[in-house]
Amino acid sequence: MLRIEKSITKTADLFNWVAAAALVGMMLLTCADVVLRRSFNHPIPGTYEIVGLLGALLISFALAYTTARKGHIAVEFLVQRFSKKIQRGIDAVNQFLGIILFVILSWQSVLYAMDLKESGEVSMTVQMPIHPFVFGIAIGCALVSLVLTLDFYKSLKRLRVQ
Repeated sequence: MLRIEKSITKTADLFNWVAAAALVGMMLLTCADVVLRRSFNHPIPGTYEIVGLLGALLISFALAYTTARKGHIAVEFLVQRFSKKIQRGIDAVNQFLGIILFVILSWQSVLYAMDLKESGEVSMTVQMPIHPFVFGIAIGCALVSLVLTLDFYKSLKRLRVQ
């Protein structure tokens, strides 16, 4: 199990680096567009589209890393009043529901990406295919479901120990 956990964690770390590269790309493209627009009155065509597509990858690829590091905001003022066993049970239920949600998101993203690919859908300005980005969202959501599955397994083990 430790090998699977390390593999999932390393993959989440790698995806986070890809998300960071997407963020840097968004920043550089936006800055270049502003400079060219202001200085030479010549904007970069499709900047808005490309930044939006990179933003979708940024969010979906950073989700697994954030989930693995427990970096999401949690409002626990009510749950903290329960016993540790009930808190762990609530965590397990939340993780299970998260698994279901992200599996559905991944599955539906794959179906949508295949529809986009079949129809030949491209962005309006630069005519860039959109389906690879939607497949990226599907992969990011699938990785989040793997991270949550690992956390769910750990939660079940902690519940059994008590």
